[in-house]
This record gives sequence, C-alpha cells and structure tokens, in this order.
Amino acid sequence: MILGVDIGTTSVKALLLSEEAQVLAEAEHPHPLHSPRPGFAEEDPEDWWRGLGHVVSQVLQGRAPKGLKAMGLSGMVPALVLHGEKGEVLRPSLQQNDARAVAEIRELREHFGDAWLFARTGATWNQQVLAPKLLWLRRHEPEVWAKARWISGSYEHLTFRLTGERYQEANWALESGLWNPGEEGWLKEVLDYVGIGGELLGPVRQPWEVVGQVGPASRELGLPEGLPVIAGSADHIAAALASGLKEEGEAVVKLGGAGDFLYAVDRFTPIPELFIDFHDIPGLFVINGCMATTGSLLRWFRDAFRPGQGFAQLDREAEAVPPGGEGLVVLPYFLGEKTPIHDPEARGVVVGLTLTHTPAHVWRALLEAVAYAFRHHLEVLEGRGHQVSRLFVMDGGAKSQLWRRILASVLERPLAKLVEGNLGSAYGTAFLAGVAVGLWGYGDLRREVEEVTEPEPAWIPVYRHLYGLYRELYGRLKDLFPRLGGEHA
Repeated sequence: MILGVDIGTTSVKALLLSEEAQVLAEAEHPHPLHSPRPGFAEEDPEDWWRGLGHVVSQVLQGRAPKGLKAMGLSGMVPALVLHGEKGEVLRPSLQQNDARAVAEIRELREHFGDAWLFARTGATWNQQVLAPKLLWLRRHEPEVWAKARWISGSYEHLTFRLTGERYQEANWALESGLWNPGEEGWLKEVLDYVGIGGELLGPVRQPWEVVGQVGPASRELGLPEGLPVIAGSADHIAAALASGLKEEGEAVVKLGGAGDFLYAVDRFTPIPELFIDFHDIPGLFVINGCMATTGSLLRWFRDAFRPGQGFAQLDREAEAVPPGGEGLVVLPYFLGEKTPIHDPEARGVVVGLTLTHTPAHVWRALLEAVAYAFRHHLEVLEGRGHQVSRLFVMDGGAKSQLWRRILASVLERPLAKLVEGNLGSAYGTAFLAGVAVGLWGYGDLRREVEEVTEPEPAWIPVYRHLYGLYRELYGRLKDLFPRLGGEHA
C-alpha cells in the first residue's frame, strides 16, 4: 500500500492506494484557519500533526501497517513555519495567503524592483513570497525571531517530524521568492537584506526524492519504522498530477479552500501576473494562478451567517435566484488577493445590496465572484499567447452542480468534471510516492471524466456584463483599500 497525505487550508486528508494505484480508503480531519487581525492567516502546526494521526488511524483501520511501502505529503505553498534549536515550532505558521506584510512588500519592491526579482525567480513582490513575511517577523516579533534556526513549509515540517530530515522541497523554494532556479541557489542579496543566513534553509530536494524513513518517534501514529517518505509536493501541483494535466492547451480549475488555475507547459516561461512551478513530472512546468480565498470564503459565509447549514442546502436556495443575483457583485478579496492582481491590501466587497436581497442572493454572488476571478486568470493566460482548448474542474467545490454551471457560463466553455476517486492532492502525492519506489510509472496515470457541464446560453450575456463591472469595481476601489487599514481601523 501507498499512503498520501495533504495538509490543506481547512483539513488534513489521507488516501491509501493499492499496488494497482486504486483507492482503498480515504479520511479527513478538519482544523481551523485563524485570522486574528485583518490580513492575518495562521494555523497551528500541532493541529496538522494531530490531524495526521487521526487520518492515518482511519485509513489503516483493519489493515496491517507493515503493508505500507512508501508515503508522501503535500500542502499549501509556501506556508512558513519557524523552528528552534531542537526543531520545535516557535509560533503559529504564516499561511501562503497571509497578507500582513504590506509595508515590507512595498519596501522590498522599492529596493529591488519587481523586474529584478522576476528575472531571477519568476516571481514578483507580493503576499505569496516569503521575504516580506520574514522581515515582518524580524521587526514585530524579535524575541521569537532570535530563536529561529530553521524555516520550513507545512509538509516539510511534518516530514521532519516523521523522519528527522530538514530540507526544502523544490516548489516551496521556487514560490518562496528566495530561490534562483537558473543558478540553483538562494538569493544572497535578499537573504542579506532580510537578515538571515543560508543556515536557516536546508537542502532543496525534488518532490519524488526519498528524503528519509519514518523514525521511532512517529510510532504513536501507527506507521511502521523505516517507511520511506518522499520530499512531497505543493498541493496544487500534486492535484495537477492527479488530474492528468500534462498537455499544453489543457487547464484545470481546482476548487479547494483556495482556488487554483493550472496550465502545463514544457519550458520555464513565467508570467508576471501568475506563478510558475515545477511539475511533479520531470521536465514539465505548471503556470498557475492561486486565489487567497475560494472554498474558505464560502465556509466563512456559512459559519458566520448560516451556521448549521450544509453547502448543498445553500446551493438549493441559490438556484431560485436568477444569474447575477438581481444586481449583486462581489469582489472575493477577503484576505487580499494573490494572482492575478497581487494586492495584499485588497478587501472583500459586496456591491448592489437592496432590501430585496437574501442570504441566497449573497451565496450565489460569492459563487459567481470566484467564477469571475477564474475568468480573469483565463484572460491573462490567453493574453500571453497560450490557448486553453480543454477545461477540467476538480476538488471539493466541483461537487456543486450549481457552481459548475456558473463556472461554465462565466468561462463560456464546457467544463469537464473529473472523477473524484483519483482526484486531489493526497492522490497525487501518493501516486508520486509509488513512482519513487518503483510500483508504477507516470504512464500508468489515468484521467476519467465523470460529466461535462455546458454553458447556459441565457446566462452568458448576464455574466459578460457583470464580469465587466467586476473588473471595473476593483479598478475604481483599489486606491481606497489602503485607507481602510490606517491607524483608526
């Protein structure tokens, strides 16, 4: 058996594969995302470890652990965990969508310039890269900073606890904005400016490399000692692998806690508005967009305004609302926004509310807002000369038929829903672990489409009009957002 685990924005998920790469068992354990102040996005790494214990025990129930042959983990990129001298965690993680370091982003942009960073890393100065967050921690939490001896991401942290090995996975390094892939080295100029040395960063390992074995300290999880563990994968890249994404012209919409737009290419050709990562298939790359809040935005709305309601019930109520929510438009920038606008000071906005609107109207407007954001990504990609001939959708949000209909109509093209059984980051990283130990090869990966959702012809003109307003709204309001975070906020 092969075990794959994903540390998601809202839960830890595990999946167990047979030697034929078929799913034997799945499990999920939730954990909270904390936003104690505007722009903050933190999690407790101990929640991930507890979640790992829960899901491992569930998928192995009734099965002999000695049957496990390899294990891989994936997670959010680039989450930031500070470790002390003995590897202990010094504070909650800063998540990839944390947007607190606004002043530091401005400072680094003014000092180095976006063009300088882009030429070396394929990244620009935004809330995703780590130097601004590290600078923020150094200035605002000096006592914690003084104890830091190593930094990691989410899955590197758990792999360290399992194996004792310290490293950075290649896509964590690339998306950190601290790594020059052309020279295969850390950016000394940035490290010097932030005030850290290379000793805080471990060796960079490829996703499919076995980095260590499960040690005796992990016996409490029920995993066999000596189990090989690979370096692991960025969650969206593992999802790209699981979806079968490898041909140029194909794109995948991933509807998870955050939203991802994934497009495979065979060369390193970064786009300033988007991100680029190494594919889990050697020799390929993934141009991608990542939005700060997607599924997490829906969960926030449900928990805050309709507690106890399921997503399916909210969808049923919203189906009675006409497209466009009777003049309602939302900007879904509730944690700032990463791609394609790279604005950590952006805020969530609901425009057009009247006394006739209900929670069902707002729910539908949130679904539509995410669809508009994906259309923005599609336009950026195609504006750079890439063509999307086939479009797939996956992850938890893809279960919503209403959301799929909205997406297909906003994007104005058919949307193929991939079969859930071999989907998601946990499957991708489990498959990668199987490749690492020789159980199968990349050619054994199969893509299955469950159904195709066609655009609704009557909805298209409505959404074209409102998408234009969506884009215009941000342009008109972006200069106001920084004033919302002033001293009187």
